[in-house]
Amino acid sequence: MKKLILVFTMICTMGVVMAQEAQKNDYVLKGDLIEATLYHDNGKVAQTGFYNLENKLQGEWISYDAQGNKTAVAYYNNGEKAGTWYFYQGATMKQVTYNDAKIAEVKTWEVKDTRVVAN
Repeated sequence: MKKLILVFTMICTMGVVMAQEAQKNDYVLKGDLIEATLYHDNGKVAQTGFYNLENKLQGEWISYDAQGNKTAVAYYNNGEKAGTWYFYQGATMKQVTYNDAKIAEVKTWEVKDTRVVAN
């Protein structure tokens, strides 16, 4: 019985320690918007952006990989894709323009030395 209690206590302790390591997502009401900061399991920021009061994505959203590198910048208008989005992958950047929530144009750019060159 003592062994069972000891094992149970160890499992509970491990659960509490592991739960404390994970960063919780942050949501802050700012006027008519909810500012969100979402985290990867390692505690690094995964995304930042806003929701409107109807819980739809609104305005600029920025995504990061687990190492903290920016991977995308996106824009929403009442939950619909809008404006020009940027996707970063190594030395390549894709620029995707949305019109009426549909892709209107895609451009690919490469960084060569210190210059940006369109493909």
